Amino acid sequence: MAQLTTPRLVLRQWQERDLRSFAELNADPEVMRYFPAVLTRDESDELAATIQATLAQQGWGLWAVEVPAVASFIGFVGLNSVRFQAHFTPAVEVGWRLDLRFWGYGYATEAAHAALGIGFEALGLAQVVSFTAAVNERSTRVMERLGMTRNPADDFDHPAVGDGPLRRNVLYRISRERFPGSQRTSDD
Repeated sequence: MAQLTTPRLVLRQWQERDLRSFAELNADPEVMRYFPAVLTRDESDELAATIQATLAQQGWGLWAVEVPAVASFIGFVGLNSVRFQAHFTPAVEVGWRLDLRFWGYGYATEAAHAALGIGFEALGLAQVVSFTAAVNERSTRVMERLGMTRNPADDFDHPAVGDGPLRRNVLYRISRERFPGSQRTSDD
């Protein structure tokens, strides 16, 4: 899966030229508001290298997102294996991080919908999760627009986040059968 296209976006492999924009995005306090801290350039480059290696190894992951004829890189959207232990793991999550200038256009929802399609149709996943700090209303609205649902009993304290308002996370889920546009049924 070298790249995915949607009506307005291209989800693609990362390129060297993306690293500067990615570092700027990761250093933006508003973009990183619901993460423990902004990232230094070295931390951002290390994250990008991990993302690139995962995409190369498994053929899916967190794709770089571009808006053709508008912006060559606006952030990432895609699928990622949850790397910590919790009551819902092992699991694959759908996630996103976009440059603040591109918020409010529906890009996260559009790209995440395409990523979910790959997860359910090409990878055969039965379920995908998404989670964020309970105070992150923007991301929870994206999860809801994707058709994901939340059971408050599933909410959890994120093990990689210290005490404070970001520790409590909400967990949303969507099954293959509930995914809008899914061609599969529970009998598949």
